[in-house]
Amino acid sequence: MRTRVVSWQSASPLALLALGLLWLPPAQPALAYPPAVGILGKARNCLACHADDGPWREDANLIVDLLDKETGKSLREKDGSFLISARPRQSRTLLIVLGRAEGDDAPPPHRNGWIFIDPALIQRDHLGSKFAPGWEVDISASCRLVGDVHEAYEGAKITALSMTVRPTGAAKDAAVEWQILMTAGEAVKGDATRGLVQSYFERKVRLKVEE
Repeated sequence: MRTRVVSWQSASPLALLALGLLWLPPAQPALAYPPAVGILGKARNCLACHADDGPWREDANLIVDLLDKETGKSLREKDGSFLISARPRQSRTLLIVLGRAEGDDAPPPHRNGWIFIDPALIQRDHLGSKFAPGWEVDISASCRLVGDVHEAYEGAKITALSMTVRPTGAAKDAAVEWQILMTAGEAVKGDATRGLVQSYFERKVRLKVEE
């Protein structure tokens, strides 16, 4: 499976700063890129180290969306999950959009971190992505400073980043968790619960191989 892992050597100083604010504290058994959920670490989700004490809630102002980059259409289903479908070896480029709508009373987050992960693989020792087996993905985890724009969310405080997925010939229908952490403030070294205000969200993403 061709999985591209972004290395720290190629990251910009600004990206490294943003990623550093979501590192696990040194007391943890492993540090990983980002966050340490199922990559080098085996934490079940972000809440193993981060608090959920931020002002951002599951309300009408919350933006958690996955768009088809070519058409701009949301992949959200009626039940709130997302569906990514593709033919074997067909690449689909998506746009991950996270943030708060225009007019939200709460101050916006400064950065958004996220990971797509097969929960059945979290405890497996493996260096790299733990996306669904048989599915290639270029960026399964990242962290980004708020400040992007998109025509579908005019005036919103968001991050927007592309992600390309591709089912191989061995891919099967599957599901992954989309774990999201919105944060503001500055981290305190050695304690991921101090210095930051943080809100955690989770979505289900279904992967379907088209005939």
